[in-house]
Amino acid sequence: MTKEIFRRIRTGDGSWTVRHAAFAETYHSIHGARTESMHVFIRNGLAYVAALGGKKSVAVLEMGLGTGLNALLSYEYARSQGIKIRYTAVEKFPLQNGEILLEGLPEHEARILSEIHRCPWHAPCELDAFFELQKVRADFTDKTFPAETFDLIYYDAFSPNIQPELWTPELFRRMFAWLRPGGVWVTYVAKGQVRRDLQAVGFATERLPGPPGKREMLRAVKPEKS
Repeated sequence: MTKEIFRRIRTGDGSWTVRHAAFAETYHSIHGARTESMHVFIRNGLAYVAALGGKKSVAVLEMGLGTGLNALLSYEYARSQGIKIRYTAVEKFPLQNGEILLEGLPEHEARILSEIHRCPWHAPCELDAFFELQKVRADFTDKTFPAETFDLIYYDAFSPNIQPELWTPELFRRMFAWLRPGGVWVTYVAKGQVRRDLQAVGFATERLPGPPGKREMLRAVKPEKS
């Protein structure tokens, strides 16, 4: 069943992603899965947030655990920078066999990615002193979190053309509330309507250069309280 739903694909930088048959879309850019994740979510998301005020602890929410690549790269960043990450990932369609993505990874990364996929759902899973993961199997549109819980949201949903229900002003309004003042929301998408809807609920937005294959991406910031 897994092989019928998820098909492994090697991307332009040599890293792997998967194609979801039901959506006819890949989880990452075919121009380079790892390159895209590093550019969008780590450099323009996590590193940006960590640099604000010299944060030593960052609470991250990811829409869609997917292959686990964003979580793996966040773990690597936490270890290299000596910061603590509390990482929550909400996934409706979990990948049943994360082992299909281990080929070509350094041994230590393959071990961590395996642990990410083996962590139980709905319970904190401490990978080490720098990284705590909580996987939530749920529809993101049904989830609620307390106000001002997160410093950073990785919005890695399928594109607005594929999952329009995940790109609505109402959902953006809820995520705005979940972020702490100064919190950041980041995505690979750069559509004008998405940017306008983010602005309408209170975010300050900026278009940034995109990863290979994309001209631009979006970063949105919740203003600090005056």
